[in-house]
Amino acid sequence: MADVKEARVPDIGGKAVPVIEIMVKVGDRVEKDQSLVTLESDKATMEVPAPFAGVIKELKVNVGDEVDEGAVIALVEAEGDAPAAKADAPKAQAPAAAAPAPAPAPAPAAATAKAPSASKASGPVEVNVPDIGGKPVPIIEIMVKVGDTVEKDQSLMTLESDKATMDIPAPAAGVIKALKVKVGDEVNDGDLIAVLEGADGGADAPADAQPAARTDKPGVAEAPAPAPSSAPARADAPAGGAPRTPPVSFDASVVMPDSAPYASPAVRAFARELGVDVAQVKGSGRGGRIQREDVSAYVKRVMTSGVAPSAQGGAVAAGGGLNLLPWPKVDFAKFGEIEEKPLGRIPKISAANLARNWAMIPHVTQFEDADITELEAFRKKLGEENKDLKVTPLVFQIKAVVAALKKFPTFNASLDASGENLTLKKYFHIGIAVDTPDGLVVPVIRDADKKGLLDLAAELGEISKKARDKKLTAADMQGGCFSISSLGGIGGTAFTPIVNAPEVAILGVSKAQMKPVWNGKDFAPRLMLPLSLSYDHRVIDGALAARFAVYLAQQLGDIRRLLL
Repeated sequence: MADVKEARVPDIGGKAVPVIEIMVKVGDRVEKDQSLVTLESDKATMEVPAPFAGVIKELKVNVGDEVDEGAVIALVEAEGDAPAAKADAPKAQAPAAAAPAPAPAPAPAAATAKAPSASKASGPVEVNVPDIGGKPVPIIEIMVKVGDTVEKDQSLMTLESDKATMDIPAPAAGVIKALKVKVGDEVNDGDLIAVLEGADGGADAPADAQPAARTDKPGVAEAPAPAPSSAPARADAPAGGAPRTPPVSFDASVVMPDSAPYASPAVRAFARELGVDVAQVKGSGRGGRIQREDVSAYVKRVMTSGVAPSAQGGAVAAGGGLNLLPWPKVDFAKFGEIEEKPLGRIPKISAANLARNWAMIPHVTQFEDADITELEAFRKKLGEENKDLKVTPLVFQIKAVVAALKKFPTFNASLDASGENLTLKKYFHIGIAVDTPDGLVVPVIRDADKKGLLDLAAELGEISKKARDKKLTAADMQGGCFSISSLGGIGGTAFTPIVNAPEVAILGVSKAQMKPVWNGKDFAPRLMLPLSLSYDHRVIDGALAARFAVYLAQQLGDIRRLLL
């Protein structure tokens, strides 16, 4: 039969600390060791886990409450391997009480093994990972580099599990001679992470300075030093006589650097998923604590403004606040023969814009096929009648896009830097991607709505020649409302073009192909044109994009519509 038990605050060092986050609500079913609340002292962040599986019947604390060791934080209706019947508790505790005797042994042994390297006054000192619970955890930050002089207990690097964040301190003063790990590496108890050259009188680190509280599940961690107090807690946990969480202490090994932002492990993990450096995020919680909503708001602000605040308070390029990995450096010559060639001027110019647009705009691409069988027949006939002009399919695509922009004005718009206002344009200037020997350029055909098919054909021929002859001016490539990137002459079935900011959409056109299409009675050969519409999802939703693409296909499918 299920029994209501108390989930209590473990040993947190004898000092009241605030509850900064509650992760469950009444009625939630929790697993054993699932985090219930987050506590934070001025030195560390800790998530308190459920001592058993069950259902939350009552929460005894609120965010902002200060709690001390033993305080009840929740009532849990235990189930499964919950505590055994109280009547059996005395029997269960008897054998369990004997069990702790050998249990503390490994901790002093480990400390003794590490102590010699930490107690040298000079010479190489090995820095090892303390006791973190026997489960690999990743390194999320390295605070020193080879050659740095460090003081004893200065933080060298930060580990973070899904439950806690821990800094590894220097066991002695000295100079960093070697770093054996890098950000992203997973380490376990005893792993060598650094070597430092000890300074005279810089060590004398106590044997218990190396082992630290577990970081994978701090609420279930065993503090090696206080063996007498930890033994009973471990003894009655299996027996279930008392619903206590085994003790864990906030100590010097779990110190967070003064400059580090306050954020729970869960929030830090969320930030890493989005590629956000939490040092760039301003917290709105108690004492400046960073909440999940703060990370989301930061990402939105960066994406809409195109500029992220730097740690020094200035401004950096778009995406600068996104904590991207450094570009890999590879000596390709060791694998075989190579040739180095500088990137051309146009690709260099385009690269920055493309990278910004892809990183800052949430792209979605809508695909559609247009039946251009009749359009193609008309185009060929028009070309035969006007042999001095090159009437390409792109001419008809421009007219169809203009018609669609008039029907759906949201596509003929730009979002401002704040992400709050949309500028709707009453003119129709269409950017056309032109392939040149030096790279892709996008000249603009202005007032496309006021020009007929033959006028557009003539202008398109002139501007394409101008692009290939490298005679385009900056004015020729400004003022576009919407862009078309046509790869029909090359091939392909579909692609995802990148939106050309500050526009909100771009049309990709691939090579038309004859396909069998069902007409209600049988399959007939039809010339189908693949369309790929990429759009800014902040401005345009999926339903609107689908309507735009379908309408565009209808325009191309019935040539009479383009002549209206």
